[in-house]
Formats: sequence, C-alpha cells, structure tokens
Amino acid sequence: MPKRVYLTLPDALYKDLERWADLQGRPIANLANYLVERAVEQAKERGELPLEQGK
Repeated sequence: MPKRVYLTLPDALYKDLERWADLQGRPIANLANYLVERAVEQAKERGELPLEQGK
C-alpha cells in the first residue's frame, strides 16, 4: 500500500522543482516521487542503503 510523505522545501528549491515539472508537463508531486525513487535505487546500487533482509 502506498504511503504519503509531506515535505517542506526552501522557496528556491520549490521553484526549481516547479520549473522542472512544468518543462516535463507533469505535476510537481509526480516529479518529486520519481526523484525520490531514483535516489533510493542509486543509494542501494552504491551500497549506501543495504538491501532489506527477511521481510
């Protein structure tokens, strides 16, 4: 089941994210979700986030 996360961003970061989402024709939340997923995948690949065991 999907979980919800709320973020508070500095104005400058929000504006950059908004501009990026507009350029891609998608909502800010959708772009933020994609970026978080990508960051977690990359952290796993680099060994910064160990793979889950025994769940």
